[in-house]
Amino acid sequence: MEKYKEVERSIIKTYRKEIWHKFVKAVKEYQLINENDNIAVCMSGGKDSMLLAKCMQELQAHGDFYFGLKFIVMDPGYNEYNRKIIEENAKLLNVPIKIYNSNIFEVVSKVEESPCYLCARMRRGYLYKFAKEEGCNKIALGHHFDDVVETILMSMIYSGEFKTMMPKLKSKNFPGMELIRPLYLVKEKTILAWQRYNNLNFINCACRFVENCSLGDAATGSKRFEMKELIKRLRKSNPNADKNIFKSTHNVNLDTIIGYHNDKFSRTFLDDYEEKFDGKF
Repeated sequence: MEKYKEVERSIIKTYRKEIWHKFVKAVKEYQLINENDNIAVCMSGGKDSMLLAKCMQELQAHGDFYFGLKFIVMDPGYNEYNRKIIEENAKLLNVPIKIYNSNIFEVVSKVEESPCYLCARMRRGYLYKFAKEEGCNKIALGHHFDDVVETILMSMIYSGEFKTMMPKLKSKNFPGMELIRPLYLVKEKTILAWQRYNNLNFINCACRFVENCSLGDAATGSKRFEMKELIKRLRKSNPNADKNIFKSTHNVNLDTIIGYHNDKFSRTFLDDYEEKFDGKF
């Protein structure tokens, strides 16, 4: 059996409960894919986007309706070694990628404040642009369950705001385009287990400013790594801590919220306090 077929089989069989079922559940529960969608699967070369590509291929082959797929790699200025790994893994896994080049790393290298934020914004913009050129109406990213929980905690601790990473989001700058996250319910530890089971080596960090982490662990100085460590500590006293943090975004009780807002309005509990509680105990 060819390697890519073994990998596909592992998703459907070995990790059916932990990966395949959760992937399909997210697609259905959050209505991520519709008939005749043309979806650009955005590939970074890491474990998450590679797994996403294989899951999307499986769903396209065995799903209930047709949708198109394009596999896009946006090269922001990778070194030759990292780019070669991406190309070799795509070939090994039978993922027909198309690489677009950009000079994002070069531009960001001249920025002193918040280079990572600017890099992420620029990369997202380029992905929308390239996806539109491919005739796509959606881009799929490889963010997983742990990314969601970490984002919630970072927002609370560092921004003083309760918000999450949405499973899908319409683009404001690219009309008709939508971002989807089909691995939304899949845990990172499962993705790592799948990677080890298939003896696969992916890029972990391809940032030109942190070259030494190309195949190693995540940068330990990042806020996201800090959140990973915090969640580990929380799980020691409560094994369901991460699940409950995730669940809280689906179960917000507005009667006990001091204030909330969106792009159009802002509310506090005082706005209808008397109306709600007058004469009630």
